[in-house]
Amino acid sequence: MMLLAVVCRGWSRLSPYGLRREGHETKPSSQPRSISADQRGSTAVEFAIVSPILILLLLGIVVYGGYFMLSHSLQEMADDAARASIAGLTDTERSSLAQSAVSNDIQTYSYFSPQLLQVNYADQNQTTLTVTLTYNASNSPFWALNGLVPMPSSTLVRSASVQIGGY
Repeated sequence: MMLLAVVCRGWSRLSPYGLRREGHETKPSSQPRSISADQRGSTAVEFAIVSPILILLLLGIVVYGGYFMLSHSLQEMADDAARASIAGLTDTERSSLAQSAVSNDIQTYSYFSPQLLQVNYADQNQTTLTVTLTYNASNSPFWALNGLVPMPSSTLVRSASVQIGGY
């Protein structure tokens, strides 16, 4: 109790300007504060500096997410076409099976345009069937920000191979 009285002796209660010693109350001066001591706009300035970088980062995430979605979907179509083509007995029948499998699959993907997709079928040494899909994604909304966000090539090429006659 004695210690508290010694520590608190001579100090007034907390004023709006902080803890002050009795008889030394001060009020804010009427003189303007210096520019270096004024902190009132610093948050807005910091946000103005950082926000373009954050917005570009967010756009990059969305654009590259769309790129990976298109690439993965194209690979799925190539896999389905290669599996469907193995049922054919001749090269022309296998090629038409691969083409019809891609034509059926592309209707389930609303972000692909059938006119921009090319299907190539190759039979390598009568042992391996390879279906290659090439898609020009330059008209895709994901490539609209190509100048702002660095993007890979807009021509997507995916292929799938199936071995004939088992393993």
